[in-house]
Amino acid sequence: MPITEYVRSIREKIGTDLLWLPGVAAVVVNEAGEVLLGRRADTGEWASIAGILEPGEQPAEAIIREIREEAGVDAEVLDLLAIRTDEPVHYPNGDVAQYLTLLFLCRYVAGEAHVADDESVEIAWFHPAALPAMSPRQTERVRRGLAALRGDTRPAWQ
Repeated sequence: MPITEYVRSIREKIGTDLLWLPGVAAVVVNEAGEVLLGRRADTGEWASIAGILEPGEQPAEAIIREIREEAGVDAEVLDLLAIRTDEPVHYPNGDVAQYLTLLFLCRYVAGEAHVADDESVEIAWFHPAALPAMSPRQTERVRRGLAALRGDTRPAWQ
């Protein structure tokens, strides 16, 4: 996975040690009620679109940027669904990171979904009844987004 110049400069100082980073993720839903997912290039796992905030970047703007960069579509933020500390991630190169992730519910606006960068090997829309196998964290993200669409919500910090 590519890293930003900001993260690269920190890694030059701390090596592969645990790095705490602000992240964003999205449950993107189209007009048919399908969910946009990407198959990650590093793990092969189906996952929500996600990324790291650049210094000074607003979270809602960051997730819109990530959706466009990773999946080639435009979206708009509808709601903040969750604020969660994810478990540490151990990358194949030895880097360890932990993310404070802001999860957004987003609505598809325009564009044809496709692999738009090297972070994914596949991008696809899935009907909620036919979701691919995902990790518990990813399943919870999608479940929370679909519940919010039905009006079944809970505070973002839970």
